[in-house]
Amino acid sequence: MHIPVVIIGGGPSGLLLGQLLHKRGIEAVVLERKTRDYVLSRIRAGVLETGLVRLMEEAGVAERLHREGYVHDGTQIAANGEMFHIDFKKLTGTPILVYGQTEVTHDLYDAREASGARTEFEVDHVEIHGADTDKPYVTYRQNGNGHRIDCDFIAGCDGFHGVSRQTIPLSVRREYEKTYPFGWLGILSRTPPVHDELIYANSERGFALCSMRSASLSRYYIQCALSDHPEDWTDAAFWDELKRRLPADVAERLVTGPSIEKSIAPLRSFVTEPMRWGRLFLCGDAAHIVPPTGAKGLNTAASDVQYLYQGLCQFYEEGDSEGIDRYSERALLRVWKAERFSWWFSGLLHRYPDQSPFDLKMQQADIAFLRDNEAQQRAFAENYVGLPY
Repeated sequence: MHIPVVIIGGGPSGLLLGQLLHKRGIEAVVLERKTRDYVLSRIRAGVLETGLVRLMEEAGVAERLHREGYVHDGTQIAANGEMFHIDFKKLTGTPILVYGQTEVTHDLYDAREASGARTEFEVDHVEIHGADTDKPYVTYRQNGNGHRIDCDFIAGCDGFHGVSRQTIPLSVRREYEKTYPFGWLGILSRTPPVHDELIYANSERGFALCSMRSASLSRYYIQCALSDHPEDWTDAAFWDELKRRLPADVAERLVTGPSIEKSIAPLRSFVTEPMRWGRLFLCGDAAHIVPPTGAKGLNTAASDVQYLYQGLCQFYEEGDSEGIDRYSERALLRVWKAERFSWWFSGLLHRYPDQSPFDLKMQQADIAFLRDNEAQQRAFAENYVGLPY
């Protein structure tokens, strides 16, 4: 069996690439290790850059996104008991859209099923063969049976722990990593958001974030120790700690309630180079990870998809390999800028165990500069709403 493009990984980046290719008449199969229900049960960030929204529109899956998503023209930064606003629309002419990643994935699955495009669930023992030749193929097992798909190209959208990156020889790839000495404890609750925009808070007790999924569903985070476990935190303890990290007037308005979901995520910056080896292309978490500060994970995966999608269309429709030949170069140029912003924004808001009094003064000066300087706010806004592809 020959299929032009094999996509390993049925998360949002793999599904988006598959749907975009389908709209252009380029056949692709998606191989997913888990079930659809499992993929849709994963709770992830929901801040979408305009570039991702436009890709969803091009893929024909943006109707519900525009109907139910929340347009945010700016965001709030809190520090020292006060809060200030950064106006994205005024500074860049561009807003962001709040719409859960789970909903993005749901829309893409529905569109893929409606189109009859092929998706294989619960596959294991996936192996990539001949990626450095002009005749690559993928083998896998499903329900105890072995399968082989010959293809032209392989898109590795299978995350940090997937097989795709590991297929690239160590003699070829180089990895860059920074681990952060804290995590984020997050809860989801059926409560109205405390504010109509996201609030990023710096406090002497650590970072906090107030976010939302809908008018009645909120997502909140606090910085915690890496040694903590979700069960260490009762709902009451979480709410009490969150209030301590917010300005008093915001804390007074906070509506609390039982958590629906509670989890702790470590923070990491990670990039592998190159993002292409022969006929194998890495997308999203398979190639890079950012701290969740600034919500660049899904959005950076989307920019990878854009570059690969354009390159594949250029190859199949024009017989020109320039797009796929330059895929890694183009993707990494934007990836490193997103990594820089996420690293800087994390440093602006979190408390680090080794911060000296001087470091804390510099952090406060940095926040004050962002508050008072329009040029700094514009640079922040340009990065937050998304740099151009």
